[in-house]
Amino acid sequence: MRKYSAKELKALNSQLKGIDPSEVIRWVLVNSKKPVITTNFRPYEAAILHAVVSEKPDTTVVWCDTGYNTPQTYKHADEVIRQLSLNVKLYTPKQTAAHRDALNGGIPDVNSPQHDEFTRQVKLEPFQRAMAQQQPDVWFTNLRKGQTAFRDSIDILSYSKDGLLKVSPFYHWTDEKLDGYLKKHGLPNEFKYFDPTKVLSNRECGLHA
Repeated sequence: MRKYSAKELKALNSQLKGIDPSEVIRWVLVNSKKPVITTNFRPYEAAILHAVVSEKPDTTVVWCDTGYNTPQTYKHADEVIRQLSLNVKLYTPKQTAAHRDALNGGIPDVNSPQHDEFTRQVKLEPFQRAMAQQQPDVWFTNLRKGQTAFRDSIDILSYSKDGLLKVSPFYHWTDEKLDGYLKKHGLPNEFKYFDPTKVLSNRECGLHA
């Protein structure tokens, strides 16, 4: 996948706004040799998973499981994986949640000096390991405008800190539109989700910002 200049990226994002996500995905896949989707099975993730694998069923799905997901999220993940026959590559921290909690007394407070190291261990290291092993040329995500201040600053196409093209086909979609997409395609959703590295929904976990 070739690298776009800032000017080209801006022009492409302007052209892609309002285009159906499936068309965006098809256009990207024509130019991609090794795409991946990252997911944590939070609310509405079934939409991006369905949209991409509908175009390329064997697309690698990278799931970095912190080990702190809710029981509902784990059951939801299992349901979506089976329903869509996902090609999931699971990455977990090198230390179990139980081991870490026993040594550190649980999840560090978000304002604690230990929280950055906690985030590195449970989220960033597994993600970096995944990307190093998978070596993708395109990264599909379900980032959307209005989720965080950082996400408001990007667009359908953006670049990661490492220069990897990130594609967020549903970037301009509202929850209501995604509700309709899930209903249309018979896809499940689950709202009982917890990210121990963010705590608040308007904080970034460190993967994107």
